[in-house]
Amino acid sequence: MPDPIDLAPLIDHTLLRPEATTAEVEQACEEARRYGFAGVCVRPAHVALVARLLAGCPARAIAVVDFPRGSAQTAAKVDEARAAIASGAQELDMVVNLGALQRRDYALVLGDIQAVVEMARPRPVKVILETGALGREEKAIGAALAKAAGAAFVKTSTGFGPGGATVGDVALLRQVVGPEMGVKASGGIRTAADARRMVEAGASRIGTSSGVAIVSGDKPGPAQY
Repeated sequence: MPDPIDLAPLIDHTLLRPEATTAEVEQACEEARRYGFAGVCVRPAHVALVARLLAGCPARAIAVVDFPRGSAQTAAKVDEARAAIASGAQELDMVVNLGALQRRDYALVLGDIQAVVEMARPRPVKVILETGALGREEKAIGAALAKAAGAAFVKTSTGFGPGGATVGDVALLRQVVGPEMGVKASGGIRTAADARRMVEAGASRIGTSSGVAIVSGDKPGPAQY
């Protein structure tokens, strides 16, 4: 079994609570530098600060788009993504149009993702499916649409919906998208054992607010994501 610290390069250190403070964002960035996390994932209001604090560091500034509901019009998503990139975002985690996916309006879902992907290029876009709200077929179709739209990753959950990442969902998403696309497991991952199970199931990135506990072996604090 690998040491927990080997998980650090896979972790998107996450701070998405609406009430998150500047001091908390600064701490998250310092932790990302210290432990070698993949990036720091925040709401758009904080991305400029994250980009500044991570300048010259391998960790990337990551902004969520249309978070957590995913119900905005495509043009609004594109505008939000463009503003985040202008503020320094190097990756985007966008929420799928969940309502359109559930009512089988696949053309809308595909076009929505494509618009953000094309505007953000060459920056990677991760598509959050909110798997806890979907049936197995819907998860598979959502992942296939994300892949067809050119997204870099498909992601399980916002952490603010009905359930987080599961081993079964990660394995399903990996099966659908194949080896050439990323799978990000997020929501409820709080220990190194949790993270390893997700990686073994096919995750190539982990979204968590418990990154420090995962890599240090400390007991995680209250869940924040």
